[in-house]
Amino acid sequence: MTRSLAAIVDRIEENRFFGREVPASVLLSAAREIVSRQGLPGSYAGMFAPTGLDFRCGIRVFTGEAVRSGAATAHILGEECCRLLLKLGVKDRLVSAALARAEAEMLERLSSWDRLHAERTGFHCCGICTASFWRHLAAGGLDSPGPRFRNGMRVLASLRTGSGRWKRFPFFYTLLALTEIDLPGAREELRWAAPAAERSLKALRGAGRYAQRRRAVLERALVRAG
Repeated sequence: MTRSLAAIVDRIEENRFFGREVPASVLLSAAREIVSRQGLPGSYAGMFAPTGLDFRCGIRVFTGEAVRSGAATAHILGEECCRLLLKLGVKDRLVSAALARAEAEMLERLSSWDRLHAERTGFHCCGICTASFWRHLAAGGLDSPGPRFRNGMRVLASLRTGSGRWKRFPFFYTLLALTEIDLPGAREELRWAAPAAERSLKALRGAGRYAQRRRAVLERALVRAG
């Protein structure tokens, strides 16, 4: 594969996010292309390896924040691939087997992390990587998310800033992750960030894809915040 794995994931996720119908044959083809990258050199913890194009150019997360480092590219794209496959639920033996291997290897990595960082089991690597990790957990992947989310929300709350955002965590991508976590702690963070979200919504300009996505994320975050 010479094209971007991130572009495949992004295209399918955009259709899902906005409720657009995608033919089952297209979903199966995308899922098989994703799992063809499982465990290849460059993958993070045996998940799904970015292509050379992804590594050369970097990637953007769904809300548009740029990821430049190779390690973060591999980690975030691996989490997002696992999450998307879980959400799609494609009934295919090859897809299911590859996803199971990726989940098992990432769980091994998490166990090692937990032994070294017992007080931060809901935080992994950095802010943007942690948000991708939360999205994977929220989709039903890996292990029981409850303790990790509670710990993660504690860490996030400790990083609040005076502007209504968080240190180390990208604002829009973090809001997106929080809208997917059905726990009081996540709603508390959304309520705390609501004034900043309202300001961002008023200031948002343009009709590009990331502007459209950010607008939708802000609106969903404000609804969830109540």
